[in-house]
Amino acid sequence: MSQTDMTKADKKAKNELRDTIVVIIEALLIALVFRTFLYQPFSIPTASMQSTLMIGDYFVASKFTWGLGKYSFPIPVPLGDRILQLSTPQQGDIAVFHNEPTGEDYVKRIIGLPGDKVQMKEGRLYINGTMLEREQIGTGTDVDSYSTPLPVTLYRETLPNGVTHTIQEVSDDQPLDDTAEYTVPSGHYFMMGDNRDRSADSRVLRQVGYVPATNLIGKGEFRFFSIKDNIAPWQVWQWPANVRWDRMFQSVYTPITHTPT
Repeated sequence: MSQTDMTKADKKAKNELRDTIVVIIEALLIALVFRTFLYQPFSIPTASMQSTLMIGDYFVASKFTWGLGKYSFPIPVPLGDRILQLSTPQQGDIAVFHNEPTGEDYVKRIIGLPGDKVQMKEGRLYINGTMLEREQIGTGTDVDSYSTPLPVTLYRETLPNGVTHTIQEVSDDQPLDDTAEYTVPSGHYFMMGDNRDRSADSRVLRQVGYVPATNLIGKGEFRFFSIKDNIAPWQVWQWPANVRWDRMFQSVYTPITHTPT
């Protein structure tokens, strides 16, 4: 090979390396933009939203529906209010939010809007002085992240705006089944888990409390994967016996009428 041919080969190799690096950078930027402004995946490590979201469920949250807040970005941005907001959160929406007392991202259901009064009495939920309708739809066994099983009763609960969702209760005399009346401050939301007796939520003021609007990260949309026992998804050899195929590619608002195991 002549010196000229070697020079051309070197230039070609350098150009190919440069092009590869550019493609990788572009792909990373596209992924970052997609995750920041459009959709972000999350997993469920705890039992607080069962049976709506089970331990081992993976779901996508919309970032643009409620606009962007302080914790919508990879690094928190000190925003005073939400930006690019298309709509406001409603009762019954499933929300991903940053919980400042623990420094973690939580997933709960929005129960109280700014100005609402929320209270639990003997296991029943009251909003603005009215007890919510609750219909028993079945029984099941709940298993938490420590593999502790408990029998539960499933109910269909109806919110004041007509939205229905499934909750589960161990009983109506658990520690958070009787509370003081909470008044949701302006610009804040009251969150509760669907697994009412196994959820640390806005009922526990020091651990969660009222969630500022700017701490909302996204609105839950749909499950795209689900596996038992919180097994890592990359362990494909575990899939045949452990993937919950019937929970995949479903809206997180699809009614649940039983407790999967």
